[in-house]
Amino acid sequence: MLIAVTFVSSSVNLYSISYMSEDPHSPLFMCYSSIPTFFMLMSVTMDNSIQLFSRWEGVGLASYFLINFWFTRLQADKEAIKAMLVNRVGDFGLSLRILGRFTLFQTVESSTIFARASAFSEPPNSFIFSNVRFHAITVICISLSIGVVGKSAQIGLHSLLPDAMEGPTLVSTLLHAATTITTGVSMIASCSPPFEYPPTTLSTISFTGAMTSSSVATIGIL
Repeated sequence: MLIAVTFVSSSVNLYSISYMSEDPHSPLFMCYSSIPTFFMLMSVTMDNSIQLFSRWEGVGLASYFLINFWFTRLQADKEAIKAMLVNRVGDFGLSLRILGRFTLFQTVESSTIFARASAFSEPPNSFIFSNVRFHAITVICISLSIGVVGKSAQIGLHSLLPDAMEGPTLVSTLLHAATTITTGVSMIASCSPPFEYPPTTLSTISFTGAMTSSSVATIGIL
């Protein structure tokens, strides 16, 4: 992941030199374009939930800056705010996941949680909300998938992708195709051990991915 992120980001930045050469604020763009690369490199090397959340928020901040790069355009301001609000929905799910993991495992260290996940996967380990009992591992994994839906622009929270068009074209290439969506994919991969136990979560993720693929393919055809 470190090689992939660095290679793609370097390629986009090299192309930006000529693409943005006539823009009077090109140095600012080069500065902003380094922000998602920085937080993405940090996110793929994280080892606990607190670091993950701070780096996750950094990617959202970069999204706001880059979409709103041409800040004199009213539409760019509106779309940047909209993208930020969509990210907040996903961040809420990620926050629930972090709180749930700490409540259940009493730690935020990923290696410790992965080692103890099988022991806490049995039905007695649950959360109670409004007098309803929920399987703890399932709640934690579903909450993470909500966060990934927000960052990876899955169906339901996909409206931030058209919003990126208000920024320079390179914003979509660097921020959303190479950074934001990849962050969601790498997050599921890096947190995969607990996903082995709740089959409901796996079905939910498969259904969401299939619906997203079908809807995007339909949009492409029409």
